[in-house]
Amino acid sequence: MSDTVTKRLWVAYGPNGVVGKIQQDAEGYSVHMAGKDERLGVYPSMEIAKNAVHAHLKPGSDRPEFREH
Repeated sequence: MSDTVTKRLWVAYGPNGVVGKIQQDAEGYSVHMAGKDERLGVYPSMEIAKNAVHAHLKPGSDRPEFREH
């Protein structure tokens, strides 16, 4: 019997394009900002991960739109 690991991916879009992504896996919700090699962190919920993406944008930026892929 084999274990299947399901991964889900959401891409965060700002007014000028992609600003980051969130990937759900066995660890939690991993946040990667666009243009950065290292992940920002792993969070226990999707809402916290979305807040982390928004918090790392320029001050005054609107909350990005998250689309599942």
